Amino acid sequence: MPTDQTPPEKQRQQAEGIREKAEDGRLDAEQDRGVAERDRASAESAREETERFRRLAEEARELRDRHREALEVIRQEREELRAIAETARTAGEDARHAAEGARQATVDALKATADSLRVTLESMQAVEELRRTLREVRDLNKLDTN
Repeated sequence: MPTDQTPPEKQRQQAEGIREKAEDGRLDAEQDRGVAERDRASAESAREETERFRRLAEEARELRDRHREALEVIRQEREELRAIAETARTAGEDARHAAEGARQATVDALKATADSLRVTLESMQAVEELRRTLREVRDLNKLDTN
């Protein structure tokens, strides 16, 4: 038997070994495709989840901005109410001063009226005293003429 020829049994075994290696390679390739497919599915799932979180973050930012705007409106309204209250307080203070002035004017008018009535009374008393004196003088003149 020549050495460059291999017996058919050995050729068959070598062919079988090559077929097994090819089959193993094919199985490995299929497994790699399965792993790659799972990796792609995982990557897609991660992208979808990332997008969902991005949308949630955007919605949260929008909500926070609306909340901030509402708080600013409330702050401005409080400031306006504070200004209105200050105006009302000032108006009340002015009204109190005016009422005090009116009360003082009333007291002064009352005093002036009392003084005027006292002078009138004194004048009336003086006139009455003069009438009495005049009557007495007339009565004396009548007596003298008789």
